[in-house]
Amino acid sequence: MAKAWVNSGERLGADLHLELPGSGGKRAALIAALRDAVRAGRLAPGTRLPPYRSLAADLGLARNTVADAYAELVAEGWLTAVQGSGTRVAERAEPLKPVRTPKKAPGAPKPAYNLRQGQPDATSFPRTEWLAAARRALNVAPHDAFGPGDPRGRPELREALAQYLARARGVRTSPERIVVCSGVAHALRLLFPAVLPGPLAVESYGLAFHRSIFAAAGVRTIPLALDEHGARVEDLDVPAVLLTPAHQFPTGGPLHHDRRTAVAGHVRATGGVLVEDDYDGEFRYDRKPVGAVQGLDPEHVVYAGSVSKSLSPAVRLGWLVLPGHLVDPVLAVKGEREAWAGVLGQLTLAEFLASGGYDRHIRRIRQHYRRRRDRLVTALAERAPHVTPTGIAAGLHAVLRLPPGTENTALKAAAWQGLALDGLAAFRHPDSTMSTMDGLVVGYAAPPEHAYPAALDALCRALPPA
Repeated sequence: MAKAWVNSGERLGADLHLELPGSGGKRAALIAALRDAVRAGRLAPGTRLPPYRSLAADLGLARNTVADAYAELVAEGWLTAVQGSGTRVAERAEPLKPVRTPKKAPGAPKPAYNLRQGQPDATSFPRTEWLAAARRALNVAPHDAFGPGDPRGRPELREALAQYLARARGVRTSPERIVVCSGVAHALRLLFPAVLPGPLAVESYGLAFHRSIFAAAGVRTIPLALDEHGARVEDLDVPAVLLTPAHQFPTGGPLHHDRRTAVAGHVRATGGVLVEDDYDGEFRYDRKPVGAVQGLDPEHVVYAGSVSKSLSPAVRLGWLVLPGHLVDPVLAVKGEREAWAGVLGQLTLAEFLASGGYDRHIRRIRQHYRRRRDRLVTALAERAPHVTPTGIAAGLHAVLRLPPGTENTALKAAAWQGLALDGLAAFRHPDSTMSTMDGLVVGYAAPPEHAYPAALDALCRALPPA
């Protein structure tokens, strides 16, 4: 029977787990256990082992037994012992055997440049400002912040969000109607199907993760045709609808004012709900600000947003702004305790919003992404003037419209150029009856600055000739 031991961190500064075989001599068993731990990689080269007196006390062995085991392993080359440095795992100890992986068949090279949509520039995260906000938030956080989480979210964040969304997006709400979540995907899973069972009208071209969530929830979706003014909401024949009105994904452009009014009137008249995904609401370049549809009718619009692109998806924070009658049903789905959004992140974001740090970051990053967009437009004008980028007045991506039947060829050419990007077909609803559009969806935010020129060069080489 194996004997498991975990030593006290008070003496070593770290825990060590060993399994000693129940049979055989104690010295041999300890040598075998230490040797196996090194061979398996659990004790990495350079790891300091506990003093033999401490290890002997914890294992219930004689000191001489442990000392002899150490000496034997030093002689074998598994350990080293230097005066003043203690006993450590030797740098030349037997390494882990590499795991063999099957060879892949020849094909397109691994992507060297990431031009996928929806991904921010990871290097632009405001580390210094975020850290300062975290320190300020922790210094004043009440003790109850470190207890079980409230499923509504921390009151500090809900208060800060209510003020920010009212000022920046025209949202009309109170902190009591805001539920914090881990992002828009989580928000939709809270809503469907328990709170909003469907059927649900959606845009004919839209985010693939939207459709996957609805399919998994068993919610039937009905595609709405699109034109240059956004979704054709006059075709609505169900009470519930999901739209990206600030910047239609992926085609770009805001929902026309008349259609915003019409969809608000539709859900009010039918007792339905508009779920508003405020996609790219913060990133506008060549147009006037477009407020949230939620401001037209807070009792029939669910507003969903996150910091996944404005800050980072790693922050894992989003929100639902709900009509009053949906707050309790959403909380019932979420459960009695917060299981998704960490309190420390919530407190930090609340402070970042309240201090104005978030506004300053948005202004900086908006200019950064605008310069990225302008470089894309310039490169296309110089090297592929026959390809017109659309949907570029806002957001983090452009759509390059292509002649019918050329999208697959362009995607293959892009893969051979080392580009990761998507075609419009990936975002088309399978039941849509509107005409198929060929094109590439090019995200210009993700590549690091030093790689962006090469990514644009590769993109221009992959585009079909005029």
